[in-house]
Amino acid sequence: MKLYYMPGACSIGIHVLLEEIGKPYDVHKVDGAKQEQYGPDFVALNPKSKVPTLQRDDGSVLTEFPAIAVWLARKNPEAGLLPSDADGEARALEAMDYAVSTMHMQGFSRMFRPANFAPTEADHDKVKARGKEIMEKGLALMDKALEGKEYLAGKFSVADAALFYVSFWAAGRMKMPLPKNVAAHYERMKARPAVKRVLEQEGLSAAA
Repeated sequence: MKLYYMPGACSIGIHVLLEEIGKPYDVHKVDGAKQEQYGPDFVALNPKSKVPTLQRDDGSVLTEFPAIAVWLARKNPEAGLLPSDADGEARALEAMDYAVSTMHMQGFSRMFRPANFAPTEADHDKVKARGKEIMEKGLALMDKALEGKEYLAGKFSVADAALFYVSFWAAGRMKMPLPKNVAAHYERMKARPAVKRVLEQEGLSAAA
């Protein structure tokens, strides 16, 4: 397998899952500053021009964080990346989807790329403010979901990898305060050996 990633992008969550699984894999850094995701080589691999992109051993390609995460969990059941019971699995998928589709795509996308939501520059501050509201609501909901638990599904799962990357963005990039339970989860994640290895491999600081 080969993971195509950008340092610190949402692909960091999939990178963590690969490390948690502990089987051999390769990585390929996509240079966003040079817009390599739009180059012919990467577009031929993933026409969506984004990461994470996972090229499997048979050459086929998987895209989208939830799809890759679930496939990795199903192919590596011994890693315990999804709860074995239906309710636990549903809750893990529920949390992962919310982190990706709402906190990331609705919240952070507005904060990072306001022009995608309002072509008029005068409206960009309003777009960013709305993105922050969405993200803060998401953090509050995740905080409640973590009440009395170390991880979202009780033990580490794909949901925690998703929450980790949005927490990494919130705390590291935007210097947003994390609510108590999310902050504890974030510190717990940074202490995991797999996460430490990923941060080192991607050249990122764990200080945030």
